[in-house]
Amino acid sequence: MTVPTVKPPPDRFDLEVELLIIGAGACGLIAALSAKETGQEVLVIEADAIPSGSTALSAGLIPAAGTKLQQAVGIDDSPAQFAADIQAKAHGENDQELVDLLAQNSADVIDWLAEVHGLPFSVVDDFDYPGHSSRRMHGLPTRAGAELIDALRSAAERADVDIICARRAETLFFADGLVHGIAARRPDGGVETIGCKRLILACNGFGGNRALVARHMPEIESGLWFGHDGNQGEAVLWADQIGAATRHLGAYQGHGNVAHPHGILITWATITEGGVQVNRAGKRFWNEAQGYSEAARAVLSQPGGEAFAIFDARIATIARQFEDFKRAEVQGAVKTANTLDELADALGLPADALSETMDNIPTDGTDGFGRTFGKTRLSPPHCGVRVTGALFHTQGGLQVDSSARVITRDGLPIPNLFAGGGAACGVSGRGDSGYLSGNGLLAAVVLGRIAGNAAAA
Repeated sequence: MTVPTVKPPPDRFDLEVELLIIGAGACGLIAALSAKETGQEVLVIEADAIPSGSTALSAGLIPAAGTKLQQAVGIDDSPAQFAADIQAKAHGENDQELVDLLAQNSADVIDWLAEVHGLPFSVVDDFDYPGHSSRRMHGLPTRAGAELIDALRSAAERADVDIICARRAETLFFADGLVHGIAARRPDGGVETIGCKRLILACNGFGGNRALVARHMPEIESGLWFGHDGNQGEAVLWADQIGAATRHLGAYQGHGNVAHPHGILITWATITEGGVQVNRAGKRFWNEAQGYSEAARAVLSQPGGEAFAIFDARIATIARQFEDFKRAEVQGAVKTANTLDELADALGLPADALSETMDNIPTDGTDGFGRTFGKTRLSPPHCGVRVTGALFHTQGGLQVDSSARVITRDGLPIPNLFAGGGAACGVSGRGDSGYLSGNGLLAAVVLGRIAGNAAAA
């Protein structure tokens, strides 16, 4: 990869537009839709051959509080409670203004996408996500990020948004405190310069840049990289060169339930509904209720950097609403057995130890790790998956104001530069323990909507 650079603008550009958006993930496409409906001339450039990004690798679930869909199924929720949940998970380390901004605008984005652009969202109402005090996850029918990206791309096409793929931005033209455009490389090696009046960075995080990961989050450096390889950190590297402020570069979304060696995300519903994780010795090793991001580090600390998710057929039925889980079953990652001894044999675990571990799970009580279990016990047939810990996405990035404008280190906004998605600082605090399910997509869709509207002002 060419190191991103910042240069003064050229005398002339190959192409000029009013609003340029770098990145055709969820943030970039939503920003484009928002800007287009105000009448702006919009161009989106995308490094991949087709829009995908980290969103396509996720479950595509967006948390939002107070939506019409929640109201329709009798779920009582509010932006204030959502904001409180975000801060509780992040130990109060987030900027309260940003947290409130995301929570208060979350419902409007979901309602707008559903009503104006026809995205068939529904609420995940059959299990709870760690840290959320209400059922507020909204997803499309397959509960897959690829479906979300496809739906957003189709909406952009219907709105006549221009998207040029296979163009990776390499140079930011910046002078006199303003962005003037970018230079992007074509697949044939040639370079095109694009001038713009306003620029939205909806490009990526930096999880695919191993040098930046080692520098900012060494505790996850050895984890499987499960995100999008295009996440090379152009935004934070440009920030250093133009004096833009960054924050929480050590924050990340991990996942400690990735089928190994298949590399398929196993929904955390397998755990929240009563499942557990054990190590190679057949023993539990932590409080799984803390969440799947925390699980990444916990699992990597075990022998071989692996663990085994143990659940049952009842939980597997819930998990099958996710395409990833069904794919894992097809590929043989999910083992099913009528007894624990048979499951232990299928997973290569010591049968006596696994049986003892499962017998010691309390019924309607709290265990020695501090996890509270309900009255429903795991029962045959039993299921299990060999898993490992992975880095999915970075959560730190450029600081933005309430209009999604990038802030300088002096605290002043750059008037025509906006950021969202992986390029902007999210709301997960300083490390991994503050990641609340859906934070990444929440910041992507809300900041994308705000940036697209603000760039039209």
